[in-house]
Amino acid sequence: MAISVVIADDQEMVRTGFRMILESQPDIEVLADVVDGTAALSAVERLRPDVLLLDIRMPGTDGLEVTRLLAERAAAHPEYGHKPRIVIVTTFDLDAYVHAALHGGASGFLLKDASPAMLVEAVRAAAAGDALISPAITVRLLRELAPATAGGTTRTLAEPLTDREQDVVRALARGRTNAEIAAELYVSLSTVKTHLANVQVKLDARNRVEIAAWAWESGLARGSTGGGPAAP
Repeated sequence: MAISVVIADDQEMVRTGFRMILESQPDIEVLADVVDGTAALSAVERLRPDVLLLDIRMPGTDGLEVTRLLAERAAAHPEYGHKPRIVIVTTFDLDAYVHAALHGGASGFLLKDASPAMLVEAVRAAAAGDALISPAITVRLLRELAPATAGGTTRTLAEPLTDREQDVVRALARGRTNAEIAAELYVSLSTVKTHLANVQVKLDARNRVEIAAWAWESGLARGSTGGGPAAP
């Protein structure tokens, strides 16, 4: 079945461009594109899309508020409170709202000038329960904002990360894909996925976005990643 998508952005050119890119893919269907957060909430309730592409700054109800309201709705009414996977799309200006949305459970972050391939990949990753973050957002936004939010807010690990898990998390926090992490650390793709799954459990994180945020907040991402072949 095709991945169903709703696009919410107050710029018509952005909505049109995203629709053209996504509708060119055989496995993605755009159900609607809307101009603000209120219309986005209505479209989600009416159409129940798999993925919501959401701008941060829109008139009226903005993207951050939409993210919060959808999470509240799903928690209050799990039997019918549909919550799509949310991919935030931003112009990126070190906006603290993006960091807040990350902690609100968004499943991905892209710059509006991201390549068409990255937009498609982000939608597919979100629909599969994974997340994709533009490397520039991962490195610049999280690195800049983590010092301001780290005091007293860093997650507590259920148990310590292994050395290899730390290496994987550092690479993830710098925007690497799973395939790039595997190549960098000389391990298999399945090993990378296993390490990330273990870290997610230890952190009680909802997705790799929250893992990346924790890596910057805790200071782990500022360490060096061990290079060269090593046992998985």
